Amino acid sequence: MRFSPTEIAGVVVVDPDPVVDDRGAFARLHCPDEFAQGGIDFAPAQTSLSRNTAAHTLRGMHYQPAPHGETKLVRVVRGRIFDVALDLRPGSASFGRWTGVELDAQSGRALFIAEGVAHGFLTLEPDTDVLYQIAPMFEPGHGAGVRWNDPAFAIAWPEQPKVISERDASYPDFAPHPGPGGR
Repeated sequence: MRFSPTEIAGVVVVDPDPVVDDRGAFARLHCPDEFAQGGIDFAPAQTSLSRNTAAHTLRGMHYQPAPHGETKLVRVVRGRIFDVALDLRPGSASFGRWTGVELDAQSGRALFIAEGVAHGFLTLEPDTDVLYQIAPMFEPGHGAGVRWNDPAFAIAWPEQPKVISERDASYPDFAPHPGPGGR
């Protein structure tokens, strides 16, 4: 695997190194030892799948504040997305900045997202499935979010969303609060 840090500490693009032959390809997608060599301590406790039927479906920007923070490894297993990580960690050198990367099923590329960093994506094709590996276990009732189009962040989405939940569309303007984990 290849690990490419982004401008946000703890947000890393992970590319597999497939072995290709006449049968097709085989690639390791997660290995604790290889991740540790890449500077990432990650042992997933949960795996989830997001199914999205329409192109330009937006999900996000979600996070779990401390002490229930999560790390995520996000990968597309069918279709294609524009994946975004937004740093909401007070005191971080990149606080309030975002990074975006295209993920697709063909490449197997993934995005690792550190605790305290909000996550969201926009599907670029219909019938797109997004696989999440998460650590630690999800704690219901502690989810938070920021609005996908909040001017405080000016995320440059490649298209306007056509499908978005009422919750994701109605998060209030961001107002930073002191303490670990953001709001």
